[in-house]
Order: sequence, then C-alpha cells, then structure tokens
Amino acid sequence: MKKIKGYIWPTLLALAVAIGIFIGGKLHFNDSPEKLFSTNSKKDKLNRLIDYIDYEYVDDVDTDSIVDVTVNNILGKLDPHSVYIPKDEMKDVAESMKGDFAGIGISFYMYRDTITVIRTIKNGPSYISGIKPGDRILMAGNDTLFGKRIPNDDIVSTLKGKIGTKVNLKVLRKTENKLMDIDVVRNKVPIRSVDAYYMMSSDMGYIKINRFAETTFDEFKDALRKLKLRGAEKLTLDLRDNPGGYLGIAEKLADEFLGDDKLILFTKNKRGKIEKAYATKKGDFEDKPVFVLINERSASASEIIAGALQDNDIGTIVGRRSFGKGLVQREMDLGDGSAVRLTVSRYYTPTGRSIQKSYKDGNHDYYKKFMERYSSGELTSADSIKVADSLKFVTPKGKIVYGGGGIIPDVFVPIGSNQEEAIESMDDTYQFFARFIFEHLEEDRTRYEDYDQNEFLDNFKVDDILFDNFIQFVLDRKIKLDFYAYEDKIKAYLKANIAEQLFSPNVSAQIKGEHDAMLQKVKAIDETVMNQSQIGAVGLRQ
Repeated sequence: MKKIKGYIWPTLLALAVAIGIFIGGKLHFNDSPEKLFSTNSKKDKLNRLIDYIDYEYVDDVDTDSIVDVTVNNILGKLDPHSVYIPKDEMKDVAESMKGDFAGIGISFYMYRDTITVIRTIKNGPSYISGIKPGDRILMAGNDTLFGKRIPNDDIVSTLKGKIGTKVNLKVLRKTENKLMDIDVVRNKVPIRSVDAYYMMSSDMGYIKINRFAETTFDEFKDALRKLKLRGAEKLTLDLRDNPGGYLGIAEKLADEFLGDDKLILFTKNKRGKIEKAYATKKGDFEDKPVFVLINERSASASEIIAGALQDNDIGTIVGRRSFGKGLVQREMDLGDGSAVRLTVSRYYTPTGRSIQKSYKDGNHDYYKKFMERYSSGELTSADSIKVADSLKFVTPKGKIVYGGGGIIPDVFVPIGSNQEEAIESMDDTYQFFARFIFEHLEEDRTRYEDYDQNEFLDNFKVDDILFDNFIQFVLDRKIKLDFYAYEDKIKAYLKANIAEQLFSPNVSAQIKGEHDAMLQKVKAIDETVMNQSQIGAVGLRQ
C-alpha cells in the first residue's frame, strides 16, 4: 500500500495546483493592451533590461523565455490564481474552455506502438465514416502513426484540422484481418463537461459536471431535460473534483434552482465597486429537492453554486469542505498568443461571506495548507474542520455557515480508507482499470456482442477469472493491495470500465455509483425524508 500511497500525494498536489489554471471570470478587458501598458518609468526599466540583455549579453539568450519567467515571477507575487498562459499552451486551454475542437472524434490508446480506437463519438466524424472500436489507425494522409513511440500531442495535432477538411486514414481492422482506406471529414468534436447523467432512482436524477466551460450550461440543460422526461423530480448535482471555470456559466446554472430575484453572489473590486447577480424566472428546477456533492478539490464556480444554494436555504450540500477559491479572474491576450488571467475582484456568497482561504504567506504555503487537510484529520472527521467565530454568518432560515476557506457541507461524508483511495486512483489517475479492460476486449470483442446496454447492466457479472487476471495485472506493476477485502468494489469498477468502452460513460457512472459513499448517503437522506413525509401524511389522516 505504501507504493500506491506514494503516487497519490504528488497527484493531489498537481490537481491542487491545476485548480489555479482553469478558473473562471468575465473575459476581456474594456481597455486595449496599448492603453493598459502605456509607457511609464517602471515599464521602461523592464524593457531596457531585456533589450540590454538581448543586445549586449556575452552569449545568445532566448529573451522570450526571460519574459516568460519575469511574467510568472510578477504574477507569483500577487495571488495563487493570477496565472500566465504561454502561447504553446493557450490553444489547448482555450479549446478546453470553449468545449469543442475540430477533429475526427475518437478516443484511443497507443497500444503496442499503434493507435487503437477505444470508442468513437456517436454521430461524430469517425462514427459516420464507419470506424469501430479496436481499429488500428496506421496512417493519416502521408503521416505514419505506427512503429515508434509518438507523443500523444503529435498524434492529436495530426488528426485535428479545419472543419470540413478530409483526412484519409489507413485502418487495420483486427477482427476481419483487413486493411482499409477510410476517408473522414473533420468536424466539431465536443469536449464534454457533463461527464455523465442517469436516474439514481425512479424520481432522482444524477448529473456529474467536470468544469464550467462555454458549453456546460447547454449540456446541463440537455441532460436535465432527458432526466425530467424519465421522471426526475429530484436531482443530485455532482461537483466533486470540479476546479471551476466561467463565472457567468455558474450563475446561469445556479439560476436553475433559485427563485426569481434571489441573490446568487456579489463581487467587489479594489475600488469597492459591487456587482450583484440575481436569479431570474427562467429556472427549470426551482422548488425541487437538490443535493450538491462537493469535496476538497471542488473550487471556484463549483463553490459559487454550493454557496448560493446553501445561503438561500435551498437543497442539501453533501461531502467535504471545498477548496476555498473566492477570487475572480479576467483574461487578457498579451499579443503574441500568450495570455494572463489576472485576479480583478473577490466574490461573496449571498450572506456576505468570502470563502477564499488566506494566501498572505505566499503560494507555497497556500498549497501546503491544502495538503495539510490530509494529515489534520479534516477529511475523516467534521470535528477537525477549523472555523472562526468571526467568520460566522446566518442564512434566512437561521442556519449557521462560515466563510474563510471553502464551503462546509450540510452533511459530512469522510474520505475513504487508503486502500479505497488507491482503487480510485488506479481508476481515475493511472487508468489501470481502463487499460486492463481494453486489453481484455482486444482478446475477443465478440464475447460481448450479444449484450445491449440494459441487459449488461442487469445481468452481466465479473467472474473470478477476470478478477484474478486483474490482480495479476496490478501486481505486475508492483502495486500491492488487499484485493479480496475490496473484491465487490474492484469487480464493480471492472464492469464499469467494460460498460464505458462498450456503451457510454453514463452506464459506467451508474455502476460505480452503487459503491460511492456520497451517493449512498444521498439515497439514505432521501429515503429518511420520504419515510418522515409518509408518517406525517398518515398522522394527518388519523
């Protein structure tokens, strides 16, 4: 267990640091870069130094890299969430927040030095052209894509292109032992921010959101509409591990649950200017039970929604204290393809609390304090959460809430054991389950061809042979766990990964949900409320 535990810590730290990058804000400055960066003595000093190095330094120097370092150092003195995005990263960041790119619409592995299709996006370019899971893509036009270890970024850039452009793919279909030429016309490929949605019960829907991008609200509305058609009168909104995104999108989503003129949040800048955001009459899920799931990696826009509902006495917040990011960023293009996201204001929940944790001792201390949650006991006991009476606020119905560092949930659910977290890490971070199942399917995909989605959900069971093979797969990678103590959960995750590769993330999420402590807590709360309502109804009749 020590081995996998050692892997988890740096991953968590990386996730915490990454939260500062994909953060929301109202984009575009009103002033032009020329006006904002007009000449003055301070800026002249920096320009003179860079020019002096460029012209006079004894060796050749990449002054672009000096500028990058300088900008990063300047922003690093401000706050943890003012960030510089270099031009070589800007395209990927922009695509992620836009919610789509132009490509061929596949997910793939580099399997034995060959691109192998895991799944095509339904009704996407490759799906329409007839590409199937298990197909090997050997060439794209004149570009060879096999026989050497090609970085994923290079593969993706080769397969991407302008909408409407055609790429000829040379494809080996293993199941038919046939080499084919398939033309694929590139089109928009969505980068989904709604990971999954399904019905948890006859009247409870579930939606998982991984970030707040341009397309998130439309994706959410589409999922909610489909769930309501299936009978959803209650909703579980899963914002765990969601680092945030656009402020405006969070406001629109919160509006779905809040009545007309309810305050969602307000922002305040350095000049004391306050801007308030209110709910409208447009909400499609007002006055209905809603549960919001958060954890220690839920940040920014996720906290806006949790705080808005909690402060308006709407729904139930379930989980663990959120990250604690209450700063708003605005993005500005620096003219060379790079950009800066600068903190321009703080946001406050409807009761007036700031949930931004302190960063007065610098960025290193800021993230160190986040990591200390794991050693302080906070993630295993609500009693270990430190709160200050000076940051106490009261909701309209008299519920006490606190500012100063994240949203404290109404119902606390502790983190799992080290071994349970290791299983989660093997699934999410290291993709052990997905890789193992992919290789399992490669052996013989026909064994599953008689299953449809519902039959698979209801009747398929992971047998002991597949379970034991997975244990060996993990042991070969020097990972040790008490596998048999968690046999049910591991088998569920194996089944879920088969479902994801054969069917969809929705089916996978539904299977995993049966072994999810927070979702089981939601079901228990809902069942208790229903029983109390029934008892009350009986009492009235008597």
